Amino acid sequence: MEGPSLGSTTRNNIQEQPDSSAARGLEGLDGEVLWPGADGFDEARSIENGRFDRCPTAIVCCASNDDVVAAISFAREHDLEIAIKGGGHHVAGLAVCEGGLMLDMSRLKTIDIDLEARVVRAGTGLTWGELIGATQAHGLATASGTTATVGIAGLTLGGGLGLMMAKHGYAADNLLAARVVTADGRVLTASEDEHRDLFWALRGGGGNFGVVTELTFRLHPIGPVVTGVMVAHPIEDAADVLHFYREFTDSGLSDDLVIAVMLCHLPDGSGARVLFTGVHFGSEEDALRELEPMRTFGSPVSVSIGPTPYITLLNPPEAEDTKGRGASLKSSFLRELSDEAIQAITRSFAASPSPWCSVLLEHFHGALTRVPVDATPIPYRKAGHNLLAFAFWPDLDTSGEHMAWTDQTYETLWPFFDDYVFPNYVDGALLEDKATARRAYGPNLERLMRIKTTYDPENIFHLNLNFAHTATEAEHIPKTH
Repeated sequence: MEGPSLGSTTRNNIQEQPDSSAARGLEGLDGEVLWPGADGFDEARSIENGRFDRCPTAIVCCASNDDVVAAISFAREHDLEIAIKGGGHHVAGLAVCEGGLMLDMSRLKTIDIDLEARVVRAGTGLTWGELIGATQAHGLATASGTTATVGIAGLTLGGGLGLMMAKHGYAADNLLAARVVTADGRVLTASEDEHRDLFWALRGGGGNFGVVTELTFRLHPIGPVVTGVMVAHPIEDAADVLHFYREFTDSGLSDDLVIAVMLCHLPDGSGARVLFTGVHFGSEEDALRELEPMRTFGSPVSVSIGPTPYITLLNPPEAEDTKGRGASLKSSFLRELSDEAIQAITRSFAASPSPWCSVLLEHFHGALTRVPVDATPIPYRKAGHNLLAFAFWPDLDTSGEHMAWTDQTYETLWPFFDDYVFPNYVDGALLEDKATARRAYGPNLERLMRIKTTYDPENIFHLNLNFAHTATEAEHIPKTH
């Protein structure tokens, strides 16, 4: 099943053969070019979300900045749409395009750790599991996402919420520099010292400004063992558990604790549960003290609060391989977790069509709230809750009913939503809704558009949460629903 189109796909007359005269611009690369039918082509074009089965004209497996420069030049010369694949996890299938040129960044896996300065330079072909696995060998980590197989670039450029956001902010807050290939083929280093406007925009503005080949992150002393949290309650107690979650998170959590609650079905088929998951970065004694109310609340089916390797939280042994499954996600911040919202959440989950559906609430507090709204493009800098309705289903023939459920859940909960959405979580038709950019970037949108005009005036990089519309149009984008 194909998702909504994004931008205009240009069909072209390049022969699908490596010796095509039109393809000479891609000769002599440090990496390689994969053409349809070549060994590895189908694997390279595959992404996490099985709803999207797109076939690019060619895939450039980039192994250097020069490869990226050549690929962009080739795409522009032949009027080809450009898709960029890091981890390939974006739920809207943005990593692959039909008939265009796909840049596969997975070979850029360099890691350079400076233990004295506590920074790491990382190639954007890395996943979070690979990067955090390397830094944890030294008891260090940067603010990552929550899943080992997600690529470091897409998540960071879209803001990057995760397990460390209360202690050290978003992934974008921990970015110190980025190597970027722009639409005109320049290779730039963006940081507080060079191209500061571009550096600001990259920390949440997505892939709108160029192809990022390397990221430099600040590292923090973390782990290798932390306190992991997993507490399961019967689904019948969902409303009571959500009320407790509201009271617990309103009680003033420390920066050491990140907690979420999910209404879900267990992967072993044993039924639905309300599941607390999280991590505490303080001492085990402090963790047990702060988590005591959660440990003793209600009648949990299971309680697991104790020492856990930090890398295991990103890559738990019981995690399912969801690659190739259909996926749909709808998300927004809540104004408040009111009694009415709790009722709507529990009803929506009860209406889910299969065990592959879940509703997640993520709590925001701590370090991320102490960053000024205009310090990065991400304006959500207050305590609150983000809601996600998502589904990962193995039978693609059932895509319609699962997508209908996420859509309906989003519509049902719309009256309870705040005016913000997190950029990493924008799916489907919302990418083409100009109001979405306003909800994602708020008062920072106009500055982002000015920088977009500077670095990509022709909107070459548009397979993203795009904001290439004019400033005049932006003034009329509604700031509320």
